[in-house]
Amino acid sequence: MSGDPKSAPQAVEVSQSSDIATARQAAKALAGAQGLDATEREEVAIVVSELASNLLKHSGQGRLTLTPLRDGDRSGIQIESADNGPGIEDVEQAIIDGFSTVGSLGCGLGVVNRLMDEFDIASERQGRRGTRIVCKRWRSLNDPSVGSCPLDIGAATRPHPAMEVNGDAFVIERWGETALVGVIGGLGHGPFAFQAAQAARLYVENHRDQPLGAIFPGVERACRGTHGVVMALARFDWGRQTLTLASVGNIESRVFGCGQKSNFIVRRGIIGLNAPNPVVTEHLWDFAQVMVMHSDGLATRWQWEDFPDLQDTPATRAAWQLLHRLAKDNDDATVLVVKGAEGPGKRAQVRGTTAADAERQ
Repeated sequence: MSGDPKSAPQAVEVSQSSDIATARQAAKALAGAQGLDATEREEVAIVVSELASNLLKHSGQGRLTLTPLRDGDRSGIQIESADNGPGIEDVEQAIIDGFSTVGSLGCGLGVVNRLMDEFDIASERQGRRGTRIVCKRWRSLNDPSVGSCPLDIGAATRPHPAMEVNGDAFVIERWGETALVGVIGGLGHGPFAFQAAQAARLYVENHRDQPLGAIFPGVERACRGTHGVVMALARFDWGRQTLTLASVGNIESRVFGCGQKSNFIVRRGIIGLNAPNPVVTEHLWDFAQVMVMHSDGLATRWQWEDFPDLQDTPATRAAWQLLHRLAKDNDDATVLVVKGAEGPGKRAQVRGTTAADAERQ
């Protein structure tokens, strides 16, 4: 091991079990120097332990390289694992929890994907070129808001009437001057849809402050081995008054109350089953607008002006009323509403101009 732990890359050779502890200590020290908190440092240590253990199990030896990261105000750590072993026959299958070729628990790479913000793996089986894994973990942005959140956000969800568990899920996260919301639908309904939707939800919540385009590949890997999901995510930055949206599959995202149509581009596909990357678009957000996002368990042919009684209704109550009035009786159903947080009568009237009937490709 060499180099300044605060600024220089560090290489840890792994050839015996005691090297795992050495790698853990080095990774925690470097992560701490980069400003990661205690929980984040422990999660980095878990990842390093998994990668170091894999080096011993699959190739007998290898190298971990730990590199500090800086990108503007962001700081973090990169972990690279490299060996000259026999390689991995099916890289994506190896990421599925429970898969193993050596009789172990087989959850190492799945854990790495969930705990790291970026994850990339390449493996060569010919010529014993081995496996190379590069992953990054950034310090979480947990800055307190400079004021109260000006958004009123609410959601309502229910399972298929014949099912005990819900194959839909939703995300509502707030921090700083930012909010992330999303609707997730597991393919089909019942226990398998529930498993897929919860895997996606947990990944999104644990990576909420990452760029939207970077979250989807992680969910793709987290949902390998499940029936897959469709998902739409929207990030609101109320300091900049912007809305950023990304979507794959048949989640409807619609904005009412602005004078022109927003170009929300929805990619077809199922996340977890080789879905394409989403198209990420940014739009101006006015607090007089209303955004409604819902799964395909709701009817689609409706306008906000069809429900004048919801104009000054709080977001959560509006979501439940839309669910009650529009939900189909043969599927899971979820609806999420985002409005300005001002009280009744203080917000400009939102009338029936649809800003985003999604353009599909």
